[in-house]
Amino acid sequence: MPNIPSKLKQEKILTPELKKWLYASGSLTQQLTDLASGQFRVDPTKEHFQRLSFIDSQWMNMPHAHTAWVRESLLYGCEAEPWVKAKSIFPILSLQKKARIFQHIGTKPIGKFLFQRTNPACERRVIYLEDGWTRQSCYVWHGCKFIVQETFLTTFENFIKKQNEQG
Repeated sequence: MPNIPSKLKQEKILTPELKKWLYASGSLTQQLTDLASGQFRVDPTKEHFQRLSFIDSQWMNMPHAHTAWVRESLLYGCEAEPWVKAKSIFPILSLQKKARIFQHIGTKPIGKFLFQRTNPACERRVIYLEDGWTRQSCYVWHGCKFIVQETFLTTFENFIKKQNEQG
């Protein structure tokens, strides 16, 4: 087994506080807003079309060559630095249905629409990516399938750690 630098080992440790966030159900938008005493904002950083990855196409049971609209954003709470790096993947088939609204929401959070008067079916997986611990959720919302990926950044981990230490 290769020798992993100790810094990388430390970063990969999943704390109980962060685990709670990775496996929480419901709207992350609402949960972050509550944590930040009402403060929350979305900063879309990139919107583009791309082919589905093989893994994502299998997860959503869609053709690998299928195109998706992708929205990448940073999510902020009550601090100057972002807490979450988000990526939403909407297959074109979903955008032809009710989920087409997500392509035009600008700086509004997806959660405001996704959890409005509904609790969509969700399949989740948790992985460690370069930027940190990530939860990937495959939602089925009004018959539309799409993936929302949320990577919890170090600034968020530090904030919740500080909150827990303060009681």
